[in-house]
Amino acid sequence: MSTAPPAAGAHRDSPWAPLAARVFRALWIAQLVSNVGSWMQTVGAQWLLIGHDAALVTLVQTASTLPVVLLALPSGVLADRYDRRSVLLGAQAALLAVSTTLTVLAFTGALTPWPLLGLTFLLGCGTALMGPAWQAIQPDLVARPLLGQAAALGAVNMNLARAIGPAVGGAVVAAAGAAWVFAFNAVSYLGIAAVLLLWKRPAHTTGAPAVRHETFLTAVHAARRYVWNAPGVRRVLLRTALFIPGGAALWSLLPLVASRSLGLGSGGYGLLLGVVGIGAVGGAFALPALRRTCGVNGTLGAGSVVFAGVLAVLATASTPWLAAVALLPAGVAWIAVLSTLNAAMQARLPGWVRARGLAVYLVVFQGGQALTAPLWGLLAEWLGLTGALLVGAVLLLAGAASLRRRPLYDTEGLDPSPSDHWPAPPLLFEPGPADGPVLVCVTYRVAPGNRAAFTDRMARVARSRRRTGALSWGLYQDGGDPDRFIESYLVASWAEHLAQHHGRLTAADRRDEERARRLLVEYTEPEVTHAFDATAGPVAPGVTPLPPGTSRPRR
Repeated sequence: MSTAPPAAGAHRDSPWAPLAARVFRALWIAQLVSNVGSWMQTVGAQWLLIGHDAALVTLVQTASTLPVVLLALPSGVLADRYDRRSVLLGAQAALLAVSTTLTVLAFTGALTPWPLLGLTFLLGCGTALMGPAWQAIQPDLVARPLLGQAAALGAVNMNLARAIGPAVGGAVVAAAGAAWVFAFNAVSYLGIAAVLLLWKRPAHTTGAPAVRHETFLTAVHAARRYVWNAPGVRRVLLRTALFIPGGAALWSLLPLVASRSLGLGSGGYGLLLGVVGIGAVGGAFALPALRRTCGVNGTLGAGSVVFAGVLAVLATASTPWLAAVALLPAGVAWIAVLSTLNAAMQARLPGWVRARGLAVYLVVFQGGQALTAPLWGLLAEWLGLTGALLVGAVLLLAGAASLRRRPLYDTEGLDPSPSDHWPAPPLLFEPGPADGPVLVCVTYRVAPGNRAAFTDRMARVARSRRRTGALSWGLYQDGGDPDRFIESYLVASWAEHLAQHHGRLTAADRRDEERARRLLVEYTEPEVTHAFDATAGPVAPGVTPLPPGTSRPRR
């Protein structure tokens, strides 16, 4: 099965355009079946625990989402380093094995609460392994101009499954028992595996060259360093962290609302989850108009307020129809907020760190749900369901109010596309990839009237250096020549510095450098030097250059 991106044409703006690509279409259908199975499994697991206390019921949410907190970033490194199809196939095999075990235990009557939670945790591990690689293969499936529609169709897929899976799962549990929903979930993984095996990927190298030279730990550290020095990315993570705890109250407490407040069985609970999914599917199609009307921050604020209102209604609802009506806008609000945050994260991440950056986002998103789910259960035991749901509503309203002081940054002018604008370093020897640390010094001559402005503009350059590999950075003014400024930064190895030259810099980084250099004395250029750790064995003066691809032994 070969990749066949849809050709450009009149239908490019259609939200369904990516489905013209055969592999994308086949994977989308297979993923829908698998997502339906996952939701059926969630309903079955939660319903088996309904007779236990509230904290144990909410641990299903923790068990399924906590693995993302633990494994998302390592999974992002794997997706950047190795063949992504192989990673996805390995994840499918692991999910199939765990689901089969769960099914066998359920049919034999040996499935007690703690083994159920343990196996649910292992299913979450497989999902965590799959997530970054799944997002990273999208450019191989559809033409790059259609990636936005492909992401929207991914949201539609997830929420169609949310609409179908719980309702079907609840009916199956009521009619035949939870073992059958576990069995369907196990079989559902075979479809994705079959499509991946038949997919003939376009020929290209696996992983970015910079990532392939990194160790696993340094690749993880590079992601942490990038996020810490990218204010726009940090702001997306902040908005996610402010929304998720309150939003998680719905998913954690809805089984208890269905059984205790509304007197519903597993089928009724499944239908309530299905209503949320229907609202989310509708919200996916209404989202472009909502963003045009309200803007990005307005969409986040409106979604939080609506979700808070839904929790308030559920806190007082005593009839199923009222709860169902309230849950419809909950789906719209959920998809509006999360799609906005995900799109903002995508827009701010360059290709070399995209899988790892998205993994950090998944850690915050899923971690917020995993860590707060048992707390909502304990709060429900302490304050009652009404009190716990109202606390969630208050948290969401507080998050919406904080948008005035902590909004998402505007992305106008932001360009994360790669820029290979640094010239090759003029060295007399060829360092090895592990040689280092490397001290890079850049000397500038700044016009007297521009010194303060130059210092201000170099603050953005400093963030660029740190994002792309600098361990430390400094800007100094020559005491004997005030027009002379010296920028210095330390990089861990020569391979890290070459990654800055080739692959890590973006068009936005280039723009920040150019803005600073406009303030230099006319007709002057920065002077760059690269210095190596002399204690590791300095190169003798007069040494002749080595052939490319070789390195001189360093003592």
